[in-house]
Amino acid sequence: MALPESSYERLRAADRADEIAYVRACLRLYFAGPDAPAADASTPDLSDAAIADIARLNKVATFVLKALSRAPAQARPAGLFQWLDTYRRRTVSMNAACLMDSIAIHEALRDRRIDFVFLKGPFQQHLLYDDHFMKPSGDVDILVSPAGFLHAREALRAIGYEVSGKSRSVWWVRFLGEQHMIRGSASRPSTVDLHYRLQQPGSPSPRNSDGFLRRKRLVEVAGAEVPFTSAADTLMLSCISVAKALFNREPCAGYVCDIRASASRLDEADQQRVLDDAVSQGLDDTLLLGLRAADVLLGGTGTLLSERAKPILSRIGNEDLLNMVIAPWLSSLRWPQRRTVLWELCGRAPVRYLAEAGWAASADISRRIFERPASP
Repeated sequence: MALPESSYERLRAADRADEIAYVRACLRLYFAGPDAPAADASTPDLSDAAIADIARLNKVATFVLKALSRAPAQARPAGLFQWLDTYRRRTVSMNAACLMDSIAIHEALRDRRIDFVFLKGPFQQHLLYDDHFMKPSGDVDILVSPAGFLHAREALRAIGYEVSGKSRSVWWVRFLGEQHMIRGSASRPSTVDLHYRLQQPGSPSPRNSDGFLRRKRLVEVAGAEVPFTSAADTLMLSCISVAKALFNREPCAGYVCDIRASASRLDEADQQRVLDDAVSQGLDDTLLLGLRAADVLLGGTGTLLSERAKPILSRIGNEDLLNMVIAPWLSSLRWPQRRTVLWELCGRAPVRYLAEAGWAASADISRRIFERPASP
């Protein structure tokens, strides 16, 4: 869901182009690798608070911290570095709890022989960055088949989870294809996002979500093997997340970093297979949009995927796409109409576009009916 407007107030109050450029430079430095020469990490005439806001909203604060850690200690902005280190410590605490919850959830679903797969979260971060604590993960995301949804919900109820009130509506269950389930007290809640769909209305959905279950891989955690998405599907899901964020006009540099980290692990044969699979799922343009966003934010790679991504949504200039990804709050940003983006992501195929647009319109009507705030 879209972030509250209050999250952007300080950033809207002034032109923060230099701070945006600083965060982008730190991300590029991170992906350049440990052998890259250290850049000037000082922030003269820049707002450390604005840099922190940009990094926090994009969930890239730990990336910035690791990039700045390569600079000499005396050259780092002390206040910003201290804030980033505190953010990292909080992320470690949050994700450690998420990992413990994930193990308990895995045991509950495994014991009932429910087919499922974990999405995103600390498992993905370890696979992509050899670090479980790169981005804060407050929820455990799992995908089941539509047929297994009710069984999975009952299995989670058996270990103390209950459906969050807001996600009981038709809009959540039917159109989003997910429900939030919560266990524990307000001081230590544990939240599961139980999915049987992988995209919200307004962006193309996979033609067959069950394929993500069939292609899963097993990841060893604390002596147990837990199911996680395949390498190709991890990339695809990150691209789906970028499309969703752009639809909601949310900052999404963290997802774009995941795209780069995922794609960098694929050789050319793997890249071609990813493209072929995306075509079969009707998500090839969603994939290419995410890859183009990664090239704009982090620099082009010259790979097969990078070359194929160049023409996607070409009517959106690189500068606008960059700001759509990292700074969607900018008043100067020229946002394309949502239906224009949907048309492009549907491959300009009229039948597919009409089906997706109709689904989005039905979802919007449902949301207006079932998500109205209660009368005072």
